[in-house]
Amino acid sequence: MKFFVKFFGYLFGIGTVLFLIVAAGIWMYLSEMGKDLPDYTALKNYEPPVMTRVHAANGQLMAEYARERRLFLPIQAVPDVLKQAYISAEDKNFYNHFGIDPEGIARAVVAFVQNYGSGRRPQGASTITQQVAKNFLLTNELSIERKIKEAVLALRIEQTFTKPEILELYLNEIYLGLGAYGVAAAALVYFDKSVHELTIAEAAYLAALPKAPNNYHPFKYTDAAIARRNWVIDRMVENGYVAVEAGEKAKATPLEVTPRTRGSHLFASEYFSEEVRRTLAEMYGEDRLYEGGLSVRSTLDPEMQELARKTLMDGLIEFDRRRGGWRGPVEKIDLGAGDWGEKLAEVKSLSDVPEWTLAVVLSVNGREAEIGLRPERLVSGALSTDRMRGVIPFDAMKWARVRGRSPDSPDDVLSPGDVVYVKKQEGPAASYYELMQVPKVSGALVALDPYTGRVLAMSGGFSFAESEFNRATQAYRQPGSSFKPFIYAAALDNGYTPSSVVLDAPLEISQGPGLETWRPQNYGGKFYGPSTLRTGIELSRNVMTVRLAQDMGMPLVAEYAKRFGIYDNMLPVLSMSLGAGETTVLRLTTAYATIANGGRKLEPTLIDRIQDRYGKTIYKHDQRICDACMAETWDGQPEPELEDNREQVLDPMTAYQITSMMEGVVQRGTATKVQAVGRPVAGKTGTTNDEKDAWFVGFTPNLAVGVFVGYDTPKPMGRGATGGQVAAPIFTEFVKEALADEPPVEFRVPEGLQLIPINRRTGLRASAGAPGTILEAFKPGTAPPDEYSIIGFQDEIGIPRDVSPDAGRAVLTGTGGLY
Repeated sequence: MKFFVKFFGYLFGIGTVLFLIVAAGIWMYLSEMGKDLPDYTALKNYEPPVMTRVHAANGQLMAEYARERRLFLPIQAVPDVLKQAYISAEDKNFYNHFGIDPEGIARAVVAFVQNYGSGRRPQGASTITQQVAKNFLLTNELSIERKIKEAVLALRIEQTFTKPEILELYLNEIYLGLGAYGVAAAALVYFDKSVHELTIAEAAYLAALPKAPNNYHPFKYTDAAIARRNWVIDRMVENGYVAVEAGEKAKATPLEVTPRTRGSHLFASEYFSEEVRRTLAEMYGEDRLYEGGLSVRSTLDPEMQELARKTLMDGLIEFDRRRGGWRGPVEKIDLGAGDWGEKLAEVKSLSDVPEWTLAVVLSVNGREAEIGLRPERLVSGALSTDRMRGVIPFDAMKWARVRGRSPDSPDDVLSPGDVVYVKKQEGPAASYYELMQVPKVSGALVALDPYTGRVLAMSGGFSFAESEFNRATQAYRQPGSSFKPFIYAAALDNGYTPSSVVLDAPLEISQGPGLETWRPQNYGGKFYGPSTLRTGIELSRNVMTVRLAQDMGMPLVAEYAKRFGIYDNMLPVLSMSLGAGETTVLRLTTAYATIANGGRKLEPTLIDRIQDRYGKTIYKHDQRICDACMAETWDGQPEPELEDNREQVLDPMTAYQITSMMEGVVQRGTATKVQAVGRPVAGKTGTTNDEKDAWFVGFTPNLAVGVFVGYDTPKPMGRGATGGQVAAPIFTEFVKEALADEPPVEFRVPEGLQLIPINRRTGLRASAGAPGTILEAFKPGTAPPDEYSIIGFQDEIGIPRDVSPDAGRAVLTGTGGLY
């Protein structure tokens, strides 16, 4: 007996020594390995890449920008059902273990022995803490050494972080497929929901994804996805998180995934969103844009934006139909080989013009064309098996002139196999389709608040899907006569009055050695003798404008152009007075808005406010000062007043004078079509040489709008394609609809201005009510003249000639002897 006791004591001693040796070796190995482990304490300052989100002025989501689609969600904001789903699926002992789960390890070892040699991937035994260690600090390498490092780090993480903190790191970092990182982004990407709206079945599906998102793709492997989801639900029931009845009901639920779109989320906002994206990239750099989690509140008015898109598109289509004719089908397909629907689906269409659809012409007869409509794509991305058909009546394609003449029958325009755009219309008896065509001419529209510079709507072309080039901000075009108001504003700011008279007569200007003499012409080629400044701007007299700029000096004009932000460094040459420089729609509209607000310098903006990932405001556009706005309570103090610290770039009285003169452009001048707006409007048309550019820029007391129409590669649009005929109708339709719910408001007359009746043609004082009399605005110390001082009409020694009223009347009503 003693022998056995000694023997077992001897074995126990040897075993103890061996255990201590092994334990010491393991401790030394782990200590050595621990020296090279990453610094897990850095997780305290975890800032994952988070997507930037842009919202419209009313809070609607416009766009999301990210390299990894992730929204960081504090653990307190994660609903219990989602936490319970992940714990059940990934680590049921999460709240009880110390970083590694011995039960899970034993289970994995048994499975490894059973599957040894089968080629199967070893079963994982990683806890959520180990997954945090791997995802944040290690690689995905399959090796014993990496698993040991993972376990060591998990033990250390458990000593440093609380369980909720570890779970927060995990739920915000994991990749869940379809480009989504973290549960908040996954809820949006898969179900277009907030995490708080998820059902048990939806939460369970998200919890099924971490192991292998591609293996449980909702459309490619639907059965596997549902099976894995139901397995998670069973584990939730088993762990007591979900009642048996609720679990069975959740398992019977179909997997209804509705993938969220990327890019722009707000209809018609693509050009605006892209401009915001470029602005953010310039302000903060690409990394912060795509990873910084910025929250951006833009200035966009969604309703006004849709209206801007529609009115511009309608105007471009109308011009294209009137001037362009039919340019043929988008593509041609062979109807005799296979399913026409599949072939039609392969033709690229304009994704941002949902009113139109592609169709293939199946047959043509004397009255109509039968068409097959492009099949829809299902949520899964598969093509629908439905094949819808329709007809294009001859009346709905008569606009399509071919070789300069109207068609006589449908087969003059279409033939079987033609792929064309169509738009559904409702007829008195049945619906039908109208033939459509993407216009070659393009354009832009900008609408902004003249008092703040907030851009309310911006349409940079017919279709963003067709061309991402933004003609509102990126296209530099000649403004033509729409630049003239700033010539006249400079004159009114420097001693001239609206009744000052300029000679409209032939003018020759030497441009230097070797260059031809410049002889500016009015549109139409006529000259009209002495005319007031008001008449010059209302009727857009080119020669008068050049003569006025010559009298003032072009350096003064260049200074005003820079002051208003139209050009950065304008050449002080006389041709520039007729808008020969290049600017953008946004810059010119902002300059007009500066006149509208009484001469305060404006900085146009598409962004109201930017917050960082923590909610701290890091940028706001409104820089006005309000010291009293920070009061926490009201104790009878007066209402706070904002101190407007913006630069005054134009005398408010001058601003009203030029506004009144531009009202005359609408009432009597080159933009009488704009009277259809039905409220006070001031504005100016612009047309460049050979009708390559057509403009109308104008404003009401509370809205400034600029419209441009022209080909991307400048070329003549055709005789009569002026700003008044092409751009002004688009402006009119937009402003009429945009302000339909607001009462008309008159332009405010600054205090101190005198309104004096004058003869509109002569500029001389007149009796109120006399024919041709208008009320003209004069600054203090100025008044209508008693005799002419005609700018440009000089005697032999170069001094401006004064003309008596009688002589003036003879000049204006006689034979034009001044020529």
